[in-house]
Formats: sequence, C-alpha cells, structure tokens
Amino acid sequence: MIIKIRQDAEKERLTEFLDGLTKLNTVFQFEEDIRIITLMKFSDSVMGLVRKTSVVEEMLPANKAFVLASKHRFKPKSTVRLSKDIEFGGRDIVLIAGPCSVETEEQMMQSAKAVKDAGASILRGGAFKPRTSPYDFQGLGESGLKFIRKAANKHGLKVITEILDPRHVDLVNRYTDIFQVGTRNMQNFELLKELGKMRKPVLLKRGMGVVYKEWLGAAEYILAGGNKEVILCERGIRTFVADTRFTFDINAIPYIKKVSHLPIVADPSHSTGNWHFVKDIAMAAVAAGADGLIIDAHPEPQKSWVDKDQAIDFKTLKDIIKRSNRIAKIVRN
Repeated sequence: MIIKIRQDAEKERLTEFLDGLTKLNTVFQFEEDIRIITLMKFSDSVMGLVRKTSVVEEMLPANKAFVLASKHRFKPKSTVRLSKDIEFGGRDIVLIAGPCSVETEEQMMQSAKAVKDAGASILRGGAFKPRTSPYDFQGLGESGLKFIRKAANKHGLKVITEILDPRHVDLVNRYTDIFQVGTRNMQNFELLKELGKMRKPVLLKRGMGVVYKEWLGAAEYILAGGNKEVILCERGIRTFVADTRFTFDINAIPYIKKVSHLPIVADPSHSTGNWHFVKDIAMAAVAAGADGLIIDAHPEPQKSWVDKDQAIDFKTLKDIIKRSNRIAKIVRN
C-alpha cells in the first residue's frame, strides 16, 4: 500500500500518524522528500488509523511482492546518481566497460585509459569470481581491488566490481563505487540484506533462470534494508537455444520500465558469450530503452583469463559507445 501525505500536513499530526503505524507493528518506509509512506507489512487496523488522521491525501494499492520497487503515480521513475555527470535513469545512458576479471596492475592501467578514451565513465573488473569449476581462476581478491581502484583513480573513472559473500561487504566497500551482484547471487538473500544496509549503489543482475517477479523481489530485499540506490541489469537467460551462451531478453527492458521505477542497464557480453554479437545486442538494448550498458572489453581479448570468447577490443568498444550514444539521443528525447 502507498500513502501520499498532504503537503500542508502539520508536523505534529504526521508524527502522531507515524507513531501509530509503529504501534500497530507496521513495516513501512517514509520518504520525506516526496511525502510518500510505503507499507510493506500491515494489518487491517491501519485502515482505521488512516480514517482518523488528517495527514493522508491519497492511498494507492501496490504489488505486495515488490512494493518498494513498484512504479506508481507518485514515483514513476527514480535515478541513481554517482556524480554530476553519471546518473542511471537520467537523460544520458551510462557506459560501463573493462575486463571481466582483474588480472594484473598493468592490464587494469591499460584498460582504464582505453575505457576513458572510448567514452565510458565506469571501470569494471572482478576481483572475486564465481566460477562453474572450483579449479578455474577465482580472482585476485584484495590485490585485484587495489589494482582496479588505482587505475580508475588515475584516469578519473568510477569503479564497479562484483561482491560474492556477505563477509566481504566491508572489504569491497573500501574500493568500489558500485556493488555488482551477479546472476548466481541474485537470490543470495543474506548478501542482499547486507547490501541493503549500505548507502552505496547496487547493480543487481538478473538470475539466469528467474522470472521478472523474482528479480524484482530480490531488488526488494535491498530496498527494504534502506538502500534506495538499486540498478537492475538484464544479462541474458538460459533457454533452449544452444548457439549462444544465453538468450538476451529484450522484453525485460520495456517490461521493467512499465512496472518499476528502478533504472535498468544491459549486459550484451554475458548474454551472448560471443564478441561477434555484442555490438548488435548493445544497440538493440539502448533502442529498447536501457539506461546503460556494461561491456566486457580487454586489451588482448584472446589472452583474457576469463570469458575470452565474449571480450571485445577497445576499438570495437569505442565504436559501440559512439553508435549507442547516437541511438540514445533519438529514443531518450
């Protein structure tokens, strides 16, 4: 349930109403800036309280599964701002690029310079890697975090990196500007709860086998913890198609725009698993309304330690960014 508070509501009466909700064991969030109270869990007694107060202007129903993530008349759209020039869901698309995995300090320095020159504003790179086999490269850990942070700082970029374990939240927080939750951890609820306590953006990738409701439900865990800065990411789903690594679900972008106020970006690299298709999927995603792209780019793609088949070179990245910005100017005006 969504409650709109009157602009002229007396502060004393509003405080009484909020206290009344608390006494009824109501789980709610009050966004004072937009005068909205979102009820996540409440009893029938709340309606009696609403009828007695003078502070309520209007009430709206909301999807119980993801009430905080739901789009409604009072909150049609939200943005996540990193700086004056970087805003997910804003006028321009946000470009994120870099290698799938942090390998060496030199590699990250080369990548950061190339990413900056190509026109992206956020450097990606994994220091902790979830791998299908326990014998595959798992990431450099804190050394990798230091490499990506140093490279980003030198070239004036922000950092996004993956978080796998609730025990690593404080460590990763010291180095990153955005937490990335990968497809395999989308329903790691203990991790989502910990990220809900942070006041730093979280990019939540869609699980490879989940429906939209489950994806938004995962976002709800973060929002319910008090962290309002959630960015969704469509990264492909597993289907009967065996010719690409996954199938990019273009429907996800307009669907999320219809039911949720959260910004959404696209990952054309993991969704295809093949560098030949990255450019086309990237442009299609922007045309469908994606608020940004996260792309796997490497100084020497065929020497990449992880997912080399999907990595593009930086010349291709520059071309993708140039074309995507052109498309964005058309569809976002």
